[in-house]
Amino acid sequence: MLRWILALLVIPFLDAVLLAVVVTQYDPLSWVGMIALVVLTGLVGMLLVRAEGRRTLRKTQRSLAAGTPPTNQLLDGALLIAAGAFLLTPGLVTDLIGFLLVVPPTRIPIRMALKRFVVVPYLDRKTDDFTSGVVWTAGFPDEQEQRASWSGSSGGYGPTQTRGDESAGDSTSSDDTVDLGEDDYSVNTDDTR
Repeated sequence: MLRWILALLVIPFLDAVLLAVVVTQYDPLSWVGMIALVVLTGLVGMLLVRAEGRRTLRKTQRSLAAGTPPTNQLLDGALLIAAGAFLLTPGLVTDLIGFLLVVPPTRIPIRMALKRFVVVPYLDRKTDDFTSGVVWTAGFPDEQEQRASWSGSSGGYGPTQTRGDESAGDSTSSDDTVDLGEDDYSVNTDDTR
């Protein structure tokens, strides 16, 4: 937790120093140019965030009206909030990150990576792999089967094969049905009550 706080404090400081070095190297108006550049990128960024926020809100409303969960739109909203924070922070690197999060062609791959590497693993930890579909349907997996399911070996049960589906590669049916004969049933035919 402490390193995240330090990163949040150090990155904007280094970014502001980098901005000051870049502006003083070109020295047209020095500090006035730096302030104008920070204000200009902030204003342009906030206009883009506002427009994309409205667009994302409309997409969320359409998704809810259709009855589908707006997962992509919620992640887009979170990325737009982060973009606004980056764009309000003075500096060239934070402004670049903010613009990458605002523009849809770069935000969509970031959203996909965020879902794959952050959201799904977090939900899998919280739901015992129910989110990704790696669910044990019967019994308790031993450690060897668990390692095999994640390593992709043929003896394990991976994300596409559940524990009850052992004969996925065989030509036989996967639902092992047992036909009992008449002798296997205990039928009471007496009408005595």
